[in-house]
Amino acid sequence: MKNKLKMLMALSLSVILASCGGKGGDKAEEKAADPGDVSGKITVQAEEEWMDYYKKAAERVKEKYPKAEIEFKTVKSFDHLDVIDQTDASNEDVADLFAIPADRLVGLVENDILGSIDSKKLADEIGGWDDFDKGIGGNFKIDGEYFAFPYNIETLITYVNKKNAEAKGVDLTKPIELNDVKDESTVLLPIFDAWYGVAATNSSNIELLGKDEEGKLFSDFTKDWKDLEPEKQATVKALYEYWKKHDAAGTKLFDPDAGWGYIDDTFKEGKGGVARLGGAWDAASISEQAGKDNLEICPIDQITLAGKPLNHWQSGWGLAINARIEEDANKKAIAEAMIKEIVNPKFATDLYKSTGKILENVKNDDYQKSDLPDSDKKIIEATIKSYEKAPARPLFKEWGNVWDTYKNAILSWNSVKPANEEEAYKQLQASFKSMMANFNK
Repeated sequence: MKNKLKMLMALSLSVILASCGGKGGDKAEEKAADPGDVSGKITVQAEEEWMDYYKKAAERVKEKYPKAEIEFKTVKSFDHLDVIDQTDASNEDVADLFAIPADRLVGLVENDILGSIDSKKLADEIGGWDDFDKGIGGNFKIDGEYFAFPYNIETLITYVNKKNAEAKGVDLTKPIELNDVKDESTVLLPIFDAWYGVAATNSSNIELLGKDEEGKLFSDFTKDWKDLEPEKQATVKALYEYWKKHDAAGTKLFDPDAGWGYIDDTFKEGKGGVARLGGAWDAASISEQAGKDNLEICPIDQITLAGKPLNHWQSGWGLAINARIEEDANKKAIAEAMIKEIVNPKFATDLYKSTGKILENVKNDDYQKSDLPDSDKKIIEATIKSYEKAPARPLFKEWGNVWDTYKNAILSWNSVKPANEEEAYKQLQASFKSMMANFNK
């Protein structure tokens, strides 16, 4: 659709130039640059809880563009994405400006849903980035164009049950090494799920699926055991030993259906769970499980595996514009102005209160000086510290095959009952070799 719009625009432009001449075009451009001449109506997707903040952002946009009209579509982000998946960018139920998770970018661009954004210009005007492309902003660039603007950052952090830690004699002034924990319930990691499993594999730079300099796909887990680097062997061994403890104890952690309930229940006071991973979005439910004033919040590196700190991804969400308005200078100007106001650093605290979203371009110190509750400040600090050390999340579409490949390999240990880490690795290798073979068909 975007390509069709560009073709139509090119035809229209040729007619205008032929009839009006170059000078008239220059005057039109100058006139369009005047904020008072920017007019048009755009629709903006927002979740119910976000509305107060978004409406205030819209008011600030209208101060700059008095003739602008901004209408809101109150719908949850994933529900809005479902509408997009079932239709296309021209559907009136699809907003002109909406939020997208980073991992959906490539597919949406391929389907001509998203319009390009002058993100570098916006970033310079908004401020707060030392190197825009090194953060999530760079992940939103495809073939030299940006198709979303950084909204909020996401990564995993560590939640600790203080009373359970005290009961087990766990010293929280230093990292908890998984290999040194004797009780299987002390650290609760759903490592069968790759979203959490990558926190372990990233610790020793295991590439579950990567691209080399020539763009060719590869996976470390297709190597023979003897060729796998020692630190990566150590990670696999630690994962195997962790599974072995739970298998011997007969827990439900490695049951993909019951495992989550096991973690939630075991994290309660008196049940033995000391540390678990989660995102900032999990804070309310995990706090309820731990009990009042019994939750400590730490960066992800509070847990180590084979001597190396756990490390997740630099992930997050972006704000994207609909391809149908890309060639409408007025609507695009209004949409970009709305983006600027949504992520305006001056209102970062208000944004967090309304949406729970943490901005990449706002320093931790600024959040710590705010009027937010101490618990929220700890969540923000742990998230920012964990995010800063994390690698960028892989967004190429082939990575989607890793989720089930990894999960099935880990869960196969339940039936295969490998005798040692090398036998356990054979299951991983077989799964990833099969995945790679499918790419070459």
